Amino acid sequence: MDARTYAGKATRKSLRTRARILDAAMRLFAELGYHEANNPRIAEAAGLTRGAMLYHFASREELVVAAVQYIDLARAALFEAAARASAAPGQDASEAAIDAYWALLHETPFVAFAELEAAARTDPMLRTRLAAAQSAFDRAQVGDRFAGLAQAGADPRFQTSRDLGRFLLEGLARGAMTYDEPARRQRLLAVVKRAVRMLNRKGGVQDLWE
Repeated sequence: MDARTYAGKATRKSLRTRARILDAAMRLFAELGYHEANNPRIAEAAGLTRGAMLYHFASREELVVAAVQYIDLARAALFEAAARASAAPGQDASEAAIDAYWALLHETPFVAFAELEAAARTDPMLRTRLAAAQSAFDRAQVGDRFAGLAQAGADPRFQTSRDLGRFLLEGLARGAMTYDEPARRQRLLAVVKRAVRMLNRKGGVQDLWE
């Protein structure tokens, strides 16, 4: 019988060990990048020998499949927590959503997923394994959990509002500013908020730049 499939693999201790491995993988993907965070380094970070990790994940692909799911669930949990935190009294819902998503983009699960997406450009296996999580996130999670970005229904204008906010924030989080970073970042975030408000029919184009 394959060591990876017998009943002992589902014991509480085994599940805790798998979670420790996957948490180490997520952290190292975020800190070192996908390729530098190889299986031996992940095993070491999880406090296991290489042989012990092979008991749980016999190949790189097997580890990647589980890690993508683990990271995706971690992102969803952070979304749920952020969605439960309501906007401050008097604060615009879309602005609150933008601030919340900007903060989330700097959390380990989001950084790790972004690293996987970058590596997937030249790694067919990783690209294939990421596709379902990327599609689910694009179609549901941002819109469902951050109504301030999506606003209402499938109206193209509201969809564009959501996409503008989301993709500009993601690009800003991944971009490299080499000078005057705090001020430039704050100006960009302010313009993103105004653009989303404008698309949500809460302002005119003249309000985009103060």
